Amino acid sequence: MCYNKRMKEITTLTVMGYPLLRESLTKIEIGERKQVINTLNPHSYILAKSDQPFEKALRASDLLLPDGSGMVLAAQQINQESLTKVAGSDLHHHLLQELDRSGGSCFYMGARDHTLGRIEARLKREYPNLRVGFYAPPYRDVFSTEESQEIISVVNAFKPDVLFVGLTAPKQEKWLHAHQELLEFKIGCCVGAVFDFYAGTIQRSSQFWIDHHLEWLPRLFREPKRMWRRNFISTPLFLLDMLRFKLGWKYRA
Repeated sequence: MCYNKRMKEITTLTVMGYPLLRESLTKIEIGERKQVINTLNPHSYILAKSDQPFEKALRASDLLLPDGSGMVLAAQQINQESLTKVAGSDLHHHLLQELDRSGGSCFYMGARDHTLGRIEARLKREYPNLRVGFYAPPYRDVFSTEESQEIISVVNAFKPDVLFVGLTAPKQEKWLHAHQELLEFKIGCCVGAVFDFYAGTIQRSSQFWIDHHLEWLPRLFREPKRMWRRNFISTPLFLLDMLRFKLGWKYRA
């Protein structure tokens, strides 16, 4: 369960070993208690099986969102229950609306200066009441201790209500988990490609594809080098695990 001083208890459904949000996003409010919200999809599920720090970061999340039609399918097939897919973009939109209404603040850590500049321009048009900060970290697989400390210092000087981390999975989840006690925020969330979607540097699939559980298909054609592994390796492995859970076989999640 996840708790917030300003909202009622949020219920979850455990799917393939992970507790996933089964409520509406409207239940997620920005309170005083520090929370970390992450997303789980079939690809991250498979990655976590061979990456223990990533698995630890996911399981330590205060809330995991069912991001991906595969998680919705697994809930139907294994739990015989319905879940609503909640993508990082949905969480991003919800939190921006909450912050704009309250005159709150958010901080974008990740991506390049060009992308952050496009995000800033769009935010000024759509959410004029927001106070926003940005930081483009060095482009490398692992930050040095000094680089992480610089990021922490910049974020804490701003003191955002919401910290958006966009470093791609699993780097973003592991970095936030490792440093969350040193960072000042109320909600921290890893939203990966949302930075590019919102900036318009990468186009998100249209609502037609989202509604038909095929959001991955246009992305596969647009970004084959990035997406082929997700769709041709992770997805079959995830479906195999889903079958094992459905049949009740003992298997490490």
